[in-house]
Amino acid sequence: MPGESALQFPCAFPIKMMGRDTPEFRALARGLVETHVGPVVDSAVQAAVSRNGRFVSITVTITATSQQQLDDIYRDVSSHDDVLMAL
Repeated sequence: MPGESALQFPCAFPIKMMGRDTPEFRALARGLVETHVGPVVDSAVQAAVSRNGRFVSITVTITATSQQQLDDIYRDVSSHDDVLMAL
């Protein structure tokens, strides 16, 4: 049916963002997600720096409660100028 998700909620779901490797971007990536889910524990946040050290991929694993919540997170993350890519 339209509007149904293949996911079963609640579920663990990784939100991945890429941007320039700065302390500001790392805090921003976490903050964008926390706006929708509340505080995230440090162990739920992982970072991987690019080979040349200029970019970083931040993955925040959340307990997603609905498709609407995921859509709202992706809308905010994707529209932010400092986020180069969101997966």
